Order: sequence, then structure tokens, then C-alpha cells
Amino acid sequence: MNLSFRQCTISDLDTLVIISKDTFAAAFEKDNDPADFQDYIQNAFSPEKLNKELENPNSIFYFVFDDETLVGYFKLNTGTAQTDVHDKNAMELERIYVVQAYQGKKIGAQMLSEILNLVRKLKKAYVWLGVWEHNPKAIRFYQRHGFQKFGEHPYYIGEDKQTDWLLRLDL
Repeated sequence: MNLSFRQCTISDLDTLVIISKDTFAAAFEKDNDPADFQDYIQNAFSPEKLNKELENPNSIFYFVFDDETLVGYFKLNTGTAQTDVHDKNAMELERIYVVQAYQGKKIGAQMLSEILNLVRKLKKAYVWLGVWEHNPKAIRFYQRHGFQKFGEHPYYIGEDKQTDWLLRLDL
């Protein structure tokens, strides 16, 4: 597998909307109320919302390619773009998704390695993220890579209040 990483720009908006909706739905649709879930997807990954996120200087999106095929993406936040911690010495890994057809091929591990390289280049002390408490596969993945739980926060899918574990990795 020959992975490459490219920072997204405004010209990538349409593709970002599609991959965001598709990967989130593949991961979580089956576990949520259909009406709540569709409302969430339409709002969280609307072109207007993602455009604002792309324009935020404290947020960075990357597409991940296997040769020419888009196989995943991730989003990093620093400074005021962080959703919870707001520590200038930290970076938030807000999203990391692999297209369903490419899961199980160690792409996530390679993405995480690239993310950690980016975080180190920006001289951050640690990276943190939120992961749904009912996503044991993801929790195990992060724990295998050294992340440790340091808290929890609520996460809403429509009216459904869920709990995310907050995990961090000190660098």
C-alpha cells in the first residue's frame, strides 16, 4: 500500500462532504435513531459547516490516498478550534476515518503515524481525542498506540446524548 497525504483546501469541499457523510454513516448509522442520525449528518457535514471548518486557520483536514484512490481523511484542531481541552500545547484529533472498503489494511495505523509526525512538527506536548464509549474497536486501537483515558464529555447525535471518552497521548 502506497499511502500519501494531502492537506485539503476549499476546492476539496465537495469531496470532503461526501467522504465525511459516507464514513460517519458506515461507522455509526446502525447504532443510532434513524431520524436523529440523518439530522446530525445533514448538519454536521453540510457544505456550509465544512467550509467554515476548512477556512478556520486552527483546523487542518488531510485526505489520505492509496496511489490515486481516496481511502480516508482526518481533521486536526489546535488553539480555539479544539472542541474541549483548549490547551495551546495540545492538538485535537477530531476526526480520523478510513473508507469502509479499505478497513482492516492497517491504514488507520499509518494515518496515526502521520498525524503524530504533524503534531510533533507543530511542537505540541500531546494529542487528544474523543471516542464513543460504545466503540470498543476504536478504543482498543488508540490504547494500542499509547492513548490513555483522562475524562469524558457528552456528544449529541440529534436528541440522543452519548458519552465520548477523552483519550490523550503525551509526546
